[in-house]
Amino acid sequence: MRIVLYFSRFLAVSVFSAQFLAAQSPSTITERARSLHFHSLVFDGHIHAVDREFYHGGDIGTLKTDGQFDLPRSVEGGLGALFFTIFVTEDYYPPRLETKQALRMLDCAIQQIQRNPARIAIALDGAGVERIHRAGKIAAVLDIEGSFDLDGDLGVLRQFHRLGLRSMQLSAHNRNNNYADSCCSPPRSHGLSPHGVEVIREMNRLGMVINVSHASDDAISQAIDASSEPIVATHNGMRSVNDIPRNMPDWLIKKLASKGGLIGFQIGNEFHNRKLFEYRTAHEGKAFWDTSAVHDRESGMSIEEIDRMVAPRFPMPGFPAPDALKLTVAGWVAVVDRAIQLVGEDHVSLGSDFDGGPTLPLGMRDIRDLPLITQAMLDRGYSDERIRKFLGGNLLRVFSQVTARRP
Repeated sequence: MRIVLYFSRFLAVSVFSAQFLAAQSPSTITERARSLHFHSLVFDGHIHAVDREFYHGGDIGTLKTDGQFDLPRSVEGGLGALFFTIFVTEDYYPPRLETKQALRMLDCAIQQIQRNPARIAIALDGAGVERIHRAGKIAAVLDIEGSFDLDGDLGVLRQFHRLGLRSMQLSAHNRNNNYADSCCSPPRSHGLSPHGVEVIREMNRLGMVINVSHASDDAISQAIDASSEPIVATHNGMRSVNDIPRNMPDWLIKKLASKGGLIGFQIGNEFHNRKLFEYRTAHEGKAFWDTSAVHDRESGMSIEEIDRMVAPRFPMPGFPAPDALKLTVAGWVAVVDRAIQLVGEDHVSLGSDFDGGPTLPLGMRDIRDLPLITQAMLDRGYSDERIRKFLGGNLLRVFSQVTARRP
């Protein structure tokens, strides 16, 4: 069965590769790296999978000529599973339309997956991920980035769980909600409010992954203390490499790991490359997480008006930085290695943020080039086991543990 599966995956890759003759993959990927990559579960913890389709229409199953993600390119990159992230931007917060927008985005995600039953299916737990992967399909874990409800209503949370949601970002995007502080806003709750602790306990009971990316240091630390299950920061970096609030300090990464949690590494230069971060900030006049342009003007706008205002942002491309400033894939892996030296190989994972705006490493075009990571790790002397853990084994382990408790 496994031989048939792997042959079918290689065959699918060959078919889709024919469509990219004008832009061949880098020739630096060895047969050993290719074999290891396609015989591993590649489980990406953060991909903006339906922003384009929600705002502009279309189908994730159709090969695109821009952006960083679609199903054909995902197959070529060896993707086996993903946190299928729906993104509720700050623009929907002032008029308190965030819950309606989360429902609309979730509906779009489910419809897109149902349009492509031969290639992708929704996974509700770890066993589901493994079953779908064995069938030669991509396993999609429904996930929210942004706020499902600024007040954290537990009844609303339970309804999202019934709809299939299995992962949720604790804080709002780059702004506080009413129960958890963001990394990028002045503190309101100084971490979590008492109700924030209730949200965590209910997520534990339901079997939902608590994602602390974008949360403040205090909120992350208090969430780790309050949760009975491991916590995941799906798309982050290390503050010791680039001192920005979106990254985590070493002490907090250690605390996360001490309770079995994971730090997922975002693939953009902005997180791990101080020179490029400073260049982009100078060029744009603000840090990439700055959402101060969202004001109370949105309070009087209809949801359709907000849609039209937001739509031109998607899909979110990487910043057009000079190649001379970009990290290579090997340089990005060196940052991951720094985390492994800090907390060990069991507490790191992939959280690319494709189509969420990352400026990709030099030589990486999009999700097609995920095998470059495997090659860079082999070049660094990593064992096959360590590479498999990073590519997806660690995230599968934590996701399986968390969802095993669902009622």
